[in-house]
Parts: sequence; C-alpha cells; structure tokens
Amino acid sequence: MAVAQAADGTAPLPASAPARASAAAVAFPPLQGAERALGTLVLSLATFMTVLDTSIANVSIPAISGDLGVSPNQGTWVITSFAVANAISVPLTGWLTLRFGQVRLFAASVLLFVLASWLCGLAPNIESLIAFRVLQGAVAGPLIPLSQTLLLASYPPAMAGTAIALWGMTTLVAPVIGPLLGGWITDNFSWPWIFYINVPVGLLSALFTWSIYRSRDPGPRKVPFDAVGLVLVVLWIGAFQIMIDKGKELDWFGSTQIVALAIVAAVGFLYFLAWELTERHPIVNLRLFAQRNFLVGTVALSVGYGLFFGNVVLLPLWLQQWMGYTATWAGIALAPVGLLAILLSPWVGRNVAKLDPRTLATVAFVGFALVLWMRSNFNTNATVWVVLIPTLLQGAAMAFFFIPLQSIVFSGLKPEQLPSASGMSNFVRITAGAFGTSVFTTLWDSRAALHHAQLTEQIHRGNDAAMQALQRLGGAGLSPEQSSAMVNRLIDQQAYTMAATDLFYLSALLFLALVGLVWLAQPKVAGGTPAEAGGAH
Repeated sequence: MAVAQAADGTAPLPASAPARASAAAVAFPPLQGAERALGTLVLSLATFMTVLDTSIANVSIPAISGDLGVSPNQGTWVITSFAVANAISVPLTGWLTLRFGQVRLFAASVLLFVLASWLCGLAPNIESLIAFRVLQGAVAGPLIPLSQTLLLASYPPAMAGTAIALWGMTTLVAPVIGPLLGGWITDNFSWPWIFYINVPVGLLSALFTWSIYRSRDPGPRKVPFDAVGLVLVVLWIGAFQIMIDKGKELDWFGSTQIVALAIVAAVGFLYFLAWELTERHPIVNLRLFAQRNFLVGTVALSVGYGLFFGNVVLLPLWLQQWMGYTATWAGIALAPVGLLAILLSPWVGRNVAKLDPRTLATVAFVGFALVLWMRSNFNTNATVWVVLIPTLLQGAAMAFFFIPLQSIVFSGLKPEQLPSASGMSNFVRITAGAFGTSVFTTLWDSRAALHHAQLTEQIHRGNDAAMQALQRLGGAGLSPEQSSAMVNRLIDQQAYTMAATDLFYLSALLFLALVGLVWLAQPKVAGGTPAEAGGAH
C-alpha cells in the first residue's frame, strides 16, 4: 500500500489520507542523507534538554535552598513550578501548532527555553527563580510532541519506526541521567550551571532546526481560540499537579490545603469535560479518546511510564540513603539501563511495521515485570552486581516500550488530528510520571513505617538474640543510647529495604496487568501497522 507522511510527521498514513484532510495537512518529502542525520541530532538534543530539566534540579534543591536562604520545602517549588507550567502547556500543542505553524512554534519554544534557562541561572532569590521556572516549563510544553512530529517528517514511512526509536531513547534515558548530571554539576561547579548548560545546546538546536525545516512548515492558520477551555485547563491541571507534588509534604488528605486543591481539581475537571466536549473548536480535543486505540494506547503508555518513572526515582533514593552508595556509585548502578535500549530500539523500529505492536508491547511489559520481580528479591546485602543485572535487562524492556505503544496511539487518526493527539498523549504521560513519583515516595515511607513498627516489636527482653546484640554493642564501648541508636539505624535500613521490595513486587504485578489492557487495542490491518491505517477509519 502506498503511503505518504502526515504533515506533522507523527505517523505514516495512506496516500489518500492527505487528500481527505484539511488544507493545512500538506505532505512533505522526507529528508535525505546528512541533512536528515543533522536534523535527527538537533531535534534529539532539544528533546533531551527538555526532558532533562524535569529531573536535573531534584538533587540540587539543598544547594539552591541554602544559597537563596530558604527552607528545603520552599526549594521544592523549583520542581513543582516547572511541572505545573509544563503540564498545562503540553495539551495546548495542537492549537498552538495550527495557530503559529509547527516549525515556527518549535524554534520559538527552544529560544524561549534558552532565555528562561539563562534567567534561572541568574535568579537572585527564590521568587524570581520560581517565576523563571514557570516560564521555562510553559515554553517547554510543545517541544516534546513537536520534536517527535518533525523527526518523523524527516524519514520515509518505511523508517518511521526507526525515527520513533531514536525519539523514544532520548525520552527514557534523560530522566535517568538528569539527577546524576545535576548532582555532579552542583558538587563540582555551582547550581546555576544546571540551567546554563541549556544555553549552547538550545541555541544550536534552534539554529539548525530553523535552517533545515523552515521550508517544511505549512504555516499559521487563523483558528478560533477557546478562552474558557484554556482557563479551565489551567485551573484543574494546576490544582491537580500542585496536589500530587505537595501531597507527601502536607500529609495528603490530612491537610486542608490538599483537600481544597482536590475539590478545585475535581470540579474544574468536570466543568472542563462538559465544556470541551460541547465546544465546536475545543482547545483540547477530548474526542480523540472515543477511538479505541488512542484510549488503550495512551492509558497503557501512561500507566507504564508512571510505574517506570516511579521506580527510576525510588531505586537511587534507596541506594544512596540506605545502602551507602555515593551519587557516583548510584550512577554506575543505573548507567547500564541504556545499553540494550540503544542496541535493540533500531531493530524494533524497523520491524514495528511487520509485527503486531501489541505483541511487541507485551514483550516490554513482561520484561519490566521480570526486572521488577528480580528487584523485589533485593536485601541489605545486595552487591553492586546484583543491582546491575536487572538494570541492564531493563534496557531491553525500554526498547520495546515506546515504539509499539506510540504506533497504537496514533492509529486511526487523520493527519490534522496528529498534533493534538501527540500533545494529549504526552500530557497524560507526563502527568502520570509526576503522579507515579509522588505515589511511590509516599508509599515507600508509609510501608517503611509499618515494617519499622513490626521489626521494633521484636526488640524486647524475651528476645535473646536482640539482647545479646545490645550487650555486644555495650561491650564495644557504646553507651545504651548509642547502642539503641545503632540498632534503630539497622532497623530503618531493613524497613526501607523491605518497603522498596514491596513496591518493586507491586510494580511487577501492575506491568503484567498492562498485558491484558494492550490486547484490547484493535489489531493491525493487513499490509501495515495500525498507524498506516489511519485514513481508513
């Protein structure tokens, strides 16, 4: 079946699809040779830079707080402000793309991101830093979906899977590298440099993206502006994001502030649904969820990413806080995650058109489940090699994760729907990642408290082993208070390790459950992937 690239390049579509699309959906020929290689590089740099900034500041909060004279709790708004602004702007990508043109919007977003990064580094106080992080998060919204669409537009339809593979690797590897790079920069230079490093990268990306892609932009269109929809999306997403980011700190629904945010988010969401589903020109196209493959693919991708990201945060916390790892050694334990992903992603990309993407996604989910089951057997005596092996295997699961699920998400969509679909799926995924982080850290603390209480119950005069251990510590010259403190530290280590393995095991079960979910998607049609059937539905 002859295929042509969609205007935004998100997925290959039948040659007849552009003819049935709007006038704005113009097909461009793929790039060739060195120009395509350079385009891939600069788009990947922009994606990597954007995703990196979702996590690079995490380990720098103590340094930032101390330097600006605020508490660590106030410093966490450096993370929260970026996440809130980013979550709000991502679903607006579809409307912004039509209004300004995809290449103009991408280049402008990169340049504004560079400006915001530079201002973050120069911020003299916490208030201005938070304001600049809001700007940074807001302008970053269109970068991830548009980098994906422009990258796919650079490749012929037969290589669309390879293009998605390249894009997916940067999206998955960057959150792992972010905390490690942020910690190294903060320790060896100073925290403003976690923002300054974006300046040269962003300028190069904007310059070369504009030079390569400016002639491939369909141009802006005058489209109606849904002002009410924008206010509602800002209201409920902002309240929801702040709620999940601050929930752990404020004891969740034991806090009046969290309860108020939950009510605002729920009521705002219901009004948002009612308005957007009845608005003729909605700012967020919720009708996309009426298509089975978009719904199933987006839910599977988002839940899987939430589990993945929650574990990405949990593992280094456990290693550094309770296993005595330095940031460098935690990085060594996490570094192999990209090896098999880099090796296998091109193969998956080349074969996604030949194999059922549901089968490929099943491989990813079973692979993640196996990795997390292996981690659920960790104990306080786990060596570096014991930690390294499942991390290495996780790279294989990552290779099979993004590509087939993206193929399912975009199947059955018309060319003019693809920017909105990309923005919507990425918004849900980013929100799920933030939610997964909050849930995992909260459950880790609560499970550790439970295990601590149960272990502490074993320390009593009737327990001969416990009494002998305390006597040995006393014989080594420790006071009763010092002996008790040492025993408590050992109990804490054991409790937090048991809590981590609980969450690893739960995550494994949830990944297995996703296998059943992904098979609810429609199978591919004869002669192509689901994405290639886009115009037929």
